[in-house]
Amino acid sequence: MIPFTHLKDWLSAAEADAVLAKLEARNDWTQGRIRMFGREIPEPRLTFFEGDPGLRYTYAHRSLEGQGWTPELEALRDRFARDFGIKTNTVLANLYRDGQDSMGWHRDDEPELGPDPLVVSLSLGATRDFDVRRDADKWTHRFALGHGDLLLMGSESQTQWTHSIPKRIKISSLRINLTFRQVFGL
Repeated sequence: MIPFTHLKDWLSAAEADAVLAKLEARNDWTQGRIRMFGREIPEPRLTFFEGDPGLRYTYAHRSLEGQGWTPELEALRDRFARDFGIKTNTVLANLYRDGQDSMGWHRDDEPELGPDPLVVSLSLGATRDFDVRRDADKWTHRFALGHGDLLLMGSESQTQWTHSIPKRIKISSLRINLTFRQVFGL
C-alpha cells in the first residue's frame, strides 16, 4: 500500500492565491548551502524555516532554529491538526524558482523527526512532478502537485520510500512547497 495521500485543491484557488502572494512577498528567502557527498554546494532552491521557538531541525548538515510563527503558517498548522489530527511544530518552505530548481532522491529521516516521520506538504504555484520510489522493489509513482494541493506523507513514507522533485525545463514559473513536520527535542 502506498503511504501517500494526494488531496487535490485542498485549498481553494482564492485561499491558495492569498497564501502564495504572502509567501512570495517575504524577504527572508535564502539559498542555503548543504553538504552532499563530502562537499558543500548551494541548495537547488530557496528556503525559509519557521517553528516553535528554540526547536532545531538539521538536514544535509544545515541547522535551522524556530523563532515562532507568522499568522498564515500558524493557521495552516492548526488546520492540519484539526482536519487530520496531525500535529506539526515546524515548516520548511521551499521556493522552486522555475523548472531548473529541483531536489534529487532523498528521504526526510533526520533523527529529530522520530522513527517514522509524517510530513504534510502543501503546494502553491506551478504544478510540479513529485516522484516517489519504494525501496523494496524500486517501484515508482508520480504525483502532479498543483496549486492548493496537499500531500500527506504517512507512515513508512520516510523509512521505506524516497522522493524527488525532478527538473522540468519547460516550467518557467515558481512553485512554493510548505513541508510541515513534528520535530522532537534530542
